[in-house]
Amino acid sequence: MKVTVLGIWGGFPGAGGATAGYLFEYDHYRLLVDCGSGVLAQLQKHIKLETLDAVVLSHSHHDHVADIGPLHFSSLVHQRIEWRDHPLTIYTAPVDTPYISSLVEEPFTKVVHYDPEDELNIGPFQIRFSKTAHPVSCQAMRITAAGTEVGYTADTSWLDKWPLFFKNVDLLIAECSFYDGQDGQKAGHLTSTDCGHLAAEANVGELILTHLPHYGDHETLLSEAEAVFQGNVQIASTGLVWQKESTR
Repeated sequence: MKVTVLGIWGGFPGAGGATAGYLFEYDHYRLLVDCGSGVLAQLQKHIKLETLDAVVLSHSHHDHVADIGPLHFSSLVHQRIEWRDHPLTIYTAPVDTPYISSLVEEPFTKVVHYDPEDELNIGPFQIRFSKTAHPVSCQAMRITAAGTEVGYTADTSWLDKWPLFFKNVDLLIAECSFYDGQDGQKAGHLTSTDCGHLAAEANVGELILTHLPHYGDHETLLSEAEAVFQGNVQIASTGLVWQKESTR
């Protein structure tokens, strides 16, 4: 499985960057997880938009869906010039389906809601969901392909269920909106220390900190997470690639 970080920022993109967006690739299938502001510009550095197979969204906050409208227009244009011969499918939780449906139009883009209580199968990927602690309904994900597992917290504050939900994943992509000592609970976000404790308690292989704040020194986030997790920790960067060979 190959994972490419397309956006690293929370709320709004830094200059030349993007908010939440992650490209998952396995066996020639391309899945986009979240589609925030600036993600489409970054995505085209790695694949042609007409080759994108599907999108799955964690929730409807703008920093996770802002580029859905432009993505729809790319599908429209590519179908009209015959570069694409089928709708692009976007998977959403039922609560978000009406809003996302208002941004797109068939036959260029199709919105399908997933049941957060069930496993979702998209191409070679299997996705399990778990509701997060956030001001709007949001789903964390555990994404599997051929034995490799990646956890994605989406937006959330600490919940005691997280270490079990993300147990033993090869990679944890954790939102890290606050520094140690700040209050992430009220805003529905994690601190650097929360991320470190989660990675340690879940026994994950590696940790990537993302959904970063627009202030302070991100190296401090890194050192605070490393103080409680002894494994490999990275600060997300635009274009960062993580890859692991299939185990079967």
